[in-house]
Amino acid sequence: MNTAVSVYQLAMGTDFALLQPELQHYFSLTPGEENDGGATLTGVGSGTFKVAGCPVPVLRPFLGLTSSDNALFPEYQHHVPFTIENRASRTAGGLPQLTAIRTLHFENRTRVMEDRTSWDDNLGKAVGALGRSGRLLTDVACSAGADGRMRIISRRSRLAAGRRSVPLPPVFEAAAFTEQWWDESEHRFRIRTKVIQRQLGTVLEYDGSFTYSVHA
Repeated sequence: MNTAVSVYQLAMGTDFALLQPELQHYFSLTPGEENDGGATLTGVGSGTFKVAGCPVPVLRPFLGLTSSDNALFPEYQHHVPFTIENRASRTAGGLPQLTAIRTLHFENRTRVMEDRTSWDDNLGKAVGALGRSGRLLTDVACSAGADGRMRIISRRSRLAAGRRSVPLPPVFEAAAFTEQWWDESEHRFRIRTKVIQRQLGTVLEYDGSFTYSVHA
């Protein structure tokens, strides 16, 4: 296997070339990639979410319990400034992974949401790990839309328990749907994510735009 590629290139194979060129650049950050001076490259972006957080008030206290692990957050607000930092690295087995750290600046609180997407050779697919601890795992499926947009679906939630994982009960099962694309008219990336639970509908969402660059 060629590990000198990103986790998203592995997940999509030849379909990666169907993405918009700007998205190919965004999702191709590889472990150990350096500039001409030998410094490791990191992707950094900033923008504003038109809306971000949990639209279901009864769930907010429960999401608040996960915030200390940089997983989810209980706030719900419009016009939320945020930054994102992408760091490529390798798993213990030498396979590519990408850690995304989003910092959201709500009116009364700053929250961090961290996730890591890794390639799992045994499963033959990408796996997402939510939070600093990475205990909440999901299967990650990536595809290119007809218009070259990136579409990411995360489902089959389970808790990591040592080398094994335990599926969450169906009542707690949710799936995350993300769409990201390059807006040529605004010269910005746009992203829309909804986490949907079967009984409750949308339990977390964020929708906004940002600028992005890769540098040391």
